[in-house]
Amino acid sequence: MSLSWIPPADRLSALPPYVFARLDELKARAREQGLDLIDLGMGNPDGATPQPVVDAAIAALQNPANHGYPPFEGTASFRRAITDWYQRRYDVELDPDGEALPLLGSKEGLGHLAMAYVNPGDLVLVPSPAYPAHFRGPLIAGGKIYPLLLKPENDWLIDLASIPDAVAEQAKILYFNYPNNPTAATAPREFFEEIVAFARRYEILLVHDLCYAELAFDGYHPTSLLEIPGAKEIGVEFHTLSKTYNMAGWRVGFVVGNRHIIQGLRTLKTNLDYGIFAALQSAAETALRLPDMYLHEVQARYRARRDFLIQGLANLGWDVPKPKATMYLWVPCPPDTHSTDFALSVLQQTGVVVTPGNAFGSGGEGYIRISLIAEQDRLQQALNRFQQANIRYSSSLVSPQKS
Repeated sequence: MSLSWIPPADRLSALPPYVFARLDELKARAREQGLDLIDLGMGNPDGATPQPVVDAAIAALQNPANHGYPPFEGTASFRRAITDWYQRRYDVELDPDGEALPLLGSKEGLGHLAMAYVNPGDLVLVPSPAYPAHFRGPLIAGGKIYPLLLKPENDWLIDLASIPDAVAEQAKILYFNYPNNPTAATAPREFFEEIVAFARRYEILLVHDLCYAELAFDGYHPTSLLEIPGAKEIGVEFHTLSKTYNMAGWRVGFVVGNRHIIQGLRTLKTNLDYGIFAALQSAAETALRLPDMYLHEVQARYRARRDFLIQGLANLGWDVPKPKATMYLWVPCPPDTHSTDFALSVLQQTGVVVTPGNAFGSGGEGYIRISLIAEQDRLQQALNRFQQANIRYSSSLVSPQKS
């Protein structure tokens, strides 16, 4: 007997197609056809996890004490490593017993926070474009998304003055993310001060995603929301070990900030999971305590790739601003070309995978995101393929389609 006639819950139908899943299908099909793919689509760091982290995981695996269920709120030593990291990086003092919570990756926490705090019909402010988890979590919870359109003329910063009073008064949560995915934009400290004042005035929960805290270049140091006076009263901040420490598959992240908001998320998670395997938490402690020498090596690698690819794209007609942080370039599509059409054309003609900007919301239309997740020889191959296929900013490769 087939159960295919049983419809899924309405919350699934509210979700837009997940472009990364569709890209995976197209990549698999291209590989079946024998294409040598250069995958610059997802923000999936290349290279190995630092050896001290791997060694710590192996040692922890050999300890039978780590083989049982971990504490729901994470191990005390990992929470202490998190709060020590914040003290060292931002001079922010946090209570490891109530203001820090380990997560199964920040994506899990961002989505579950929405489930913990968004009722059906609640209004949630989300930038467009944005990391998909920022709007998909609230949609799953039944919330209504009010998109905050980010514009290049405003340096991709949220224009708080453009939010109508009636909208701000109804809003319950505001998700945001600087350094930004996908635009690679950064925000000055003054912006953080303004958004904290805005949230306090309208009693809005601020959710800041600081997943690119340490992928910063040229002397730039990203601001933590929690550095701003009063922010902890109305906000939480998410972080992940995926990017900086090449631990994407390990699924380790954390949230810090307002203890009451964190307690609500913890309550939900106790009903859904048992937390991170204790051996992985031991490895994550090691990552957060690595010497800055490792961080400088990671920053230098991404900075060199950034400069190399920007120069190569310039030779093909693109004028791409040099981002001060993240592992991405935010690249305009050729004139009169939709982002999905352009990304598919690039894949079909060259075997190079990039992400269409509309995967991050309608505000990303007209752009593609290129991840700096390959060594320079592979980036050169991608540029060579662009050159051979006459893919350049001035050419219009595909006819735009109505969306």
